[in-house]
Amino acid sequence: MHHPHPHISSSASAYSSAAAFDLKPAKRRGSYNCGRCGLPKKGHVCQVNSGTAPPSTTTPTSSPAAATIENSSSASCPPQLTPLRQSSHLRRALSFDDVDIRCDSPERDLEGYDSPYSGTDLDPDDEIVSGGLPAGFLWEVLRRLPPAGLLAAGGVCKGWRETTKRLWRAAEELRLMVPPRGQLRFMGSVLKKCPSLVRLALKMESDVDATMLACIAFSCPNLESMEISTSNTAVNRITGDELGRFVADKRCLTSLKMEGCSNLGALVLSSSSLSTLWLSDLYSLSKMVFNCPNLKEISLEFSRQENDTTNLTTMVDGMGRTCPKLQNIHVASARLSHAVVLSLTAANLRGLRMLSLVLGSEITDASVAAIASSYSKLELLDLSGSGISDSGIGMICNVLPNTLSRLLLALCPNITSSGIQFATAQLPLLELMDCGMTICDPDSQNSPSDESGDNQLPNALNSKLHLMYQKLIIKHNRLKKLSLWGCSGLDALCLNCPELNDLNLNSCKNLHPERLLLQCPSLRNVHAAGCREMLIRAIKGQVSDNTASLGNQFQCKRLADGSKRVRAPDCLSPQTSDDKKRRRVMEQQCNVLVD
Repeated sequence: MHHPHPHISSSASAYSSAAAFDLKPAKRRGSYNCGRCGLPKKGHVCQVNSGTAPPSTTTPTSSPAAATIENSSSASCPPQLTPLRQSSHLRRALSFDDVDIRCDSPERDLEGYDSPYSGTDLDPDDEIVSGGLPAGFLWEVLRRLPPAGLLAAGGVCKGWRETTKRLWRAAEELRLMVPPRGQLRFMGSVLKKCPSLVRLALKMESDVDATMLACIAFSCPNLESMEISTSNTAVNRITGDELGRFVADKRCLTSLKMEGCSNLGALVLSSSSLSTLWLSDLYSLSKMVFNCPNLKEISLEFSRQENDTTNLTTMVDGMGRTCPKLQNIHVASARLSHAVVLSLTAANLRGLRMLSLVLGSEITDASVAAIASSYSKLELLDLSGSGISDSGIGMICNVLPNTLSRLLLALCPNITSSGIQFATAQLPLLELMDCGMTICDPDSQNSPSDESGDNQLPNALNSKLHLMYQKLIIKHNRLKKLSLWGCSGLDALCLNCPELNDLNLNSCKNLHPERLLLQCPSLRNVHAAGCREMLIRAIKGQVSDNTASLGNQFQCKRLADGSKRVRAPDCLSPQTSDDKKRRRVMEQQCNVLVD
């Protein structure tokens, strides 16, 4: 940081010649030394010839460097700001109230600056910052720092503070972890630096209430997206009325995602701009109204407590009338039933493409028939935790063969390997399939989900469909991800999927190594946690064989006398596009994850 008074006024204290005087700037207010000889003025009679020296008010012009420092220290800075600049190195990093007046000037382009005065200490407006570093370089370095690091960098020097202030003013997206102490002061000091902020994501480590919403509403007038997540010890105390007022006031808000919404009580949201809404940990809502005509995506996750009293049928019925543009719906609740599905199908949402109804054990094959008859253009269907059987899978395949690309049927105990094979055979566009915990061990009474503390599966686990171990054969040309986690009743597996890159076999304890066949050359990750050691070795051997088979495809050439054909290595054969692709595939080896 540049201090004008001591740096310039004391530089000529030992000189008395006119040439030396021409190299120093003019005298400034507050100097008690003689302008000619540098001695104290009190009781002093200067002996230097006044004719050889210019007047003390003359602006120095003989030295370009001195002129630059003069312009940056006196000409552009008002005298009344001098005391603040002298003590600026004692400021805290969060306090930028006493910045120089030049911070309000129009910003310059920070790209492509050179350093004509390397090693000098110039201001950022002169294209050089502390240490002779070009402002463009400093901008690229500081813009990669997290918010906490950027706040600390603002307290280094004036040049860094100017650059960080420009970064804050240009920021459109901010992700913060709010500390437990002084969260309002911290948020206020950060948000006031970002007038252009449109996207905000907060990780709260302490309780959050309506005061935080008021701070955000006041500091971010153009906010378009807000996400609030909470730690394990934090509690979200925002009520439904407070959240409704916030959404109604923010007319630019298009996306709202919030965790820990267990204290809403009643929720009424009215917004013409809101298009995405995610709320989790909902509990016993007496009223839920969404008056959002442009809402396209909604995700509602309810608490898994048994005494939840939310009326989902009324909520879904009203949502279908007031949100006609819905495309993605996700509802996770143990209170999902066939009546809720009927209310959803009666809404006739023509644009619906993704439907996820999770943990509804009362959803049956009749519910699947209602969904298939009303929504024939679904691209994603998630009925995990439901009571559907192989017959429901047949209905899905008959109606959605040309659109469905993602099917998730985890925790469905009535589904067998025959239903899974039928789905992969009848859905040619399928890219993702999750069948975790569907094929369970008939001899086990306690499933892995019981050991982890999750909800117990229905008693249908021990039905007649699961009295023997099952085998699974899948051949699909577009399948990329397959999840069979927890299928302890699976003892044989054969996969012929050239595009498969992720396979989950966690807790497949009874899968025999000699009954495993993986013909998946694009496989990148195989999850095998909880499997037997022999199975893990078999998986590693098969994925390595798939990679090695690509490396043995060398061209065959005859010897010089034409008597024998030999395989020519890559160094002796011309490089083709197929060879380059093969080498690229060999470099990407498969990972077997056992932790």
